[in-house]
Amino acid sequence: MDKILNNKKAIFIFVFPAMLLFIIAVILPIIISTYYSLLDWNGIGKASFVGLKNYTSLFVNNTDGFIKSVQNSFILAILSVVIQLPLALILALILARGIKGEGFFRTVYFIPVIISTVVIGQLFMKIYNPDYGMLNIILKNIGLGKYENAWLADTKTALFATFIPIIWQYVGYHMLLMYAAIKSVSEDIYEAAKIDGASALTMATHITIPLIKPILQVCTVFAVVGSFKVFDLIYVLTNGGPLHASEVPSTIMYSTIFNKYMYGYGSAMSTFIIVECLVFTLIIYKLFKDKKIKEV
Repeated sequence: MDKILNNKKAIFIFVFPAMLLFIIAVILPIIISTYYSLLDWNGIGKASFVGLKNYTSLFVNNTDGFIKSVQNSFILAILSVVIQLPLALILALILARGIKGEGFFRTVYFIPVIISTVVIGQLFMKIYNPDYGMLNIILKNIGLGKYENAWLADTKTALFATFIPIIWQYVGYHMLLMYAAIKSVSEDIYEAAKIDGASALTMATHITIPLIKPILQVCTVFAVVGSFKVFDLIYVLTNGGPLHASEVPSTIMYSTIFNKYMYGYGSAMSTFIIVECLVFTLIIYKLFKDKKIKEV
């Protein structure tokens, strides 16, 4: 095995197919999309070069309310970091203690991750239904009937009504990653802490969390980047409505390219999403790296 790992030719043979696939499936489409973003093209006729005009329309003219959609995606990213990740961490800490039915609960929490987004969308559409939805029925039965609402049709509630299932769906995903990281921590460390009289909370905050920071970093990146490029659940639930209240960059991009046939303008949106995801990934890695340096 060591002989193979030290053989550069062998390494290249193993790595090249995956690298080639990555270039074809990821890098090449990004380059093509960036090129299209500099054109005025309907996808069929002759394209004309317009330079940065499409980007000017996005941020200076704010055509189609793109800036508002970016703000919405930032709200989702913040909610994911302050609600989704802490909830996942709490569940992971509880399950990792070896509670009864640990395997069962681990599976149950992960089920939403593997369920089709369309199914989850339909489920929450039923929950939010103004006539027979479970949410309005519960509010009515506990004496809060005055708060009944058409949740997905109201511009004041549609945005957060779409965010709830998005956050809920991936709690189990982050929980499983954190759970695996916690389980990899040596039991000897916890035993030594118990001998010193450390409580469960103290061990969680001073031992577990510092030791699983690499996974917390990965989960933070996944949560933030996932919020910036979210599309499917919002498309199923509201399609960006009502009156563009729940629009995010991906839904506007989809509508621009496939409904309005403005390929250049839509490609500018997709390029922005890619750059946004890359920039915030680097920022998150830098923040976690700086924390490690301070701790050392």
